[in-house]
Amino acid sequence: MQFQKQAFRALAASAAILATCSPAIAQQRNWDWSGGRAGDREYRLVGAGVPLLHRELRNTNRGRAFVMRNFDTNRDGRINRREAERANRVFIEIARPSRGGFDWSSRDEVVVVPDRGGDWDRGAMRNYRFRQTPLGATMTLQEDVLFRTDSADLRQGAIEKLRPLAGYLRANSGVRVAIIGHTDSRGSDAHNQVLSERRADSVRSAFDEMGVTRARFRVEGHGEREPVATNNTPEGMRLNRRVEVTLLGQRADRFDRDN
Repeated sequence: MQFQKQAFRALAASAAILATCSPAIAQQRNWDWSGGRAGDREYRLVGAGVPLLHRELRNTNRGRAFVMRNFDTNRDGRINRREAERANRVFIEIARPSRGGFDWSSRDEVVVVPDRGGDWDRGAMRNYRFRQTPLGATMTLQEDVLFRTDSADLRQGAIEKLRPLAGYLRANSGVRVAIIGHTDSRGSDAHNQVLSERRADSVRSAFDEMGVTRARFRVEGHGEREPVATNNTPEGMRLNRRVEVTLLGQRADRFDRDN
């Protein structure tokens, strides 16, 4: 009951703000409506602002995806009260939801990904130490940074390692990405192939959680086929257990500069 009262107050405040603001505030930018369709992952919302959200945003996968992709402004994976109130304002103005529910399919004909301009951390991107390859700007993430041994489950700190890159990708919506997993030679060929694929897909899923559209990624596993060091030493095997992320067609030296 308390949550319902809070939600009602938030919606009332949203309507009051819209009534006093200049027309079409929410129309001044494009919004990403693409998430949460059939076949997409299930979106979950957490944070103090969730109970305040309009029921269509809170109770449908399309609504939850719309909130996460557009209003998690600090990209911490949580929806605070201010973010929830802004989501309500925009949704009420643009969608004008009825008691019968909002027709999300009406937004499927044209999907526009929001462009957040140049808002990305140049210093953090430089620290990835991209190198130029025929495919584009490539960075290497070692297994022990991302995964538990012989597992595709991401370590707790892996998301923080990937977060600056996710910010760059959100700010540069035209950049496409290849994620390729590699292993050392221990285990069978079949096991290593599957493990490399699962690890590459785990990295892609992490970007998806941080609001980067999954359609932008090419995900592959190359197993043990492309070692960068000998598999006869522990250090060599460690170097071979890696995931390579390539910004397709991008120049690596772009990230060596401050602007």
